[in-house]
Amino acid sequence: MTPDFMVIRDSTAAAAIPKGTVVAMGNFDGVHLGHRAVIEAALAMGRAHGKPALAVTFEPHPRSFFSPNSPQFRLTDEAGKLRLLAGTGLAGAVVMTFDKARAGTTAQDFIHHDLIERLGISGIAVGYDFHFGKGRVGSPSLLVSEAPRLGIEVDVQPHIDIAERPVSSSAIRMALAEGQIDDATAMLGGPWFVHGEVIHGAKRGRDLGYPTANIRLDKNCGLKQGIYAVRVGRGQGKDQVRFDGVASFGRRPTFDNGAPLLEVFLFDFKGDLYGAALDVAFIGFIREELKFDNIEALVRQMDDDSARARAALAAAPGAFPRLGAIA
Repeated sequence: MTPDFMVIRDSTAAAAIPKGTVVAMGNFDGVHLGHRAVIEAALAMGRAHGKPALAVTFEPHPRSFFSPNSPQFRLTDEAGKLRLLAGTGLAGAVVMTFDKARAGTTAQDFIHHDLIERLGISGIAVGYDFHFGKGRVGSPSLLVSEAPRLGIEVDVQPHIDIAERPVSSSAIRMALAEGQIDDATAMLGGPWFVHGEVIHGAKRGRDLGYPTANIRLDKNCGLKQGIYAVRVGRGQGKDQVRFDGVASFGRRPTFDNGAPLLEVFLFDFKGDLYGAALDVAFIGFIREELKFDNIEALVRQMDDDSARARAALAAAPGAFPRLGAIA
């Protein structure tokens, strides 16, 4: 992380954009190991050129633009993605608005106008399967073929496999939907996390001896409903304070079977967190959500869940996503 991580948008004046930079280009949902290979290639190229390295990414995710009525389980929202990118050593990120105009821009126009004229890049790193431009005609091979004429360096990174399984955002979404936290963590290169503000709930937890910090996740979150060992961060950068805890994500079938809610119990914490913004990193899956016949049985299970969560967290000391600070 650098404190001066820059975020360049379509509205940023051209004079404020450093020229000659090297860029890593992609959607970067989750900033997983495959994305990190592209970023590392850009960082290495930047060091060789004596130039800063930036990410080039798109918001909203192109899938949301092309299929606005289809649920989109994003691994990271824009802010989360930028914080992960800021933790990689990149000098900044170029966030390009993905709208009708950009969707209709040809690959050649995108290269010449956006990459060469506006950003003035000296090099670019992409993944083997990244496509861009109208009709997804732009490809790594097109960049490679254009590189000599444009005077830029191009690095194309191959796919990354773990246990003979390709790393991808889709594979991580599937792992999270199945509660396979270890698999998701391996592909991400660190724990998956969510960020949200603590809201008021029914306050049943305090009566049970388990007061919780409640966070409403995105309605399209595809995480398997159940109980998790979590590590929680409050604040950013060096000022962040972390806590271990156990969390329930689900509909509370014992009580109201309502809308999905993330309820986090922090171990060894006393205080008021209402309105606080928290990062919640998922370290391990404990069990599926269950309905209990009585409160006593529920509390016994919560005691067991807490013990199992403490054991999972003790086996993963310090595990937390590497997040940088953004303005």
